Amino acid sequence: MLPELNGLEVCRRVRQVKNTPIIMMTARDSVIDRVSGLDHGADDYIVKPFAIEELLARLRALLRRINIEGENNAAKQTTITYRDLVIEKENRVVRRGDDIIELTKREYELLLTLMENINVVLARDVLLSKVWGYNSDVETNVVDVYVRYIRNKIDRPGEPSYIQTVRGTGYVMRS
Repeated sequence: MLPELNGLEVCRRVRQVKNTPIIMMTARDSVIDRVSGLDHGADDYIVKPFAIEELLARLRALLRRINIEGENNAAKQTTITYRDLVIEKENRVVRRGDDIIELTKREYELLLTLMENINVVLARDVLLSKVWGYNSDVETNVVDVYVRYIRNKIDRPGEPSYIQTVRGTGYVMRS
C-alpha cells in the first residue's frame, strides 16, 4: 500500500543488494499476505494494530538472530597471508598492512589464485582458465595486463615485486 511500489517489491529489491533485516508492518492480515511477505524476503511480519511491546520483542529477537549469524560468519572467515598482504576470502577484502587495497573482480580472482599457489609457477593459459574461465575468448596477454594492474596497486617503489615473472612461462609468488 505504498505510493509507487508495494512493500513486497521494495523488500525484494532490498534483498537483491543487501542483507538488511526487514520487518513488514502492514494492515494486510490474511495468511496469503503473510506468507508472501516472508517469501519475498522479510525476516518478520507484524499486522496492524499491534502492541508496541510485541514490536520491541520482535526487534530484540531479530537482533539476537543477527548477532548469532555475525558471530558464526566471523568465525568462518578464511584468510590467506603472503608477507604483509592478507586476503579475507569471505569478505573479498585485500589488505597490505593496515591499508585496504581496492581491486576489481578479475584482479581479486587473479591475486587470490596466485596467493593460493605460493611457490607454484602458473602459466598464463592456466591463469586464464582459472580466472576468466575455460570458454573465454581472451588472449593470454590479458593476464600480463592484469598482473601489471595488481602490481601498481600492491607493490611499493624500491621494494621487490610480490608477483614474479617467469620469462616465457607465467607468474609466481615466492616465499
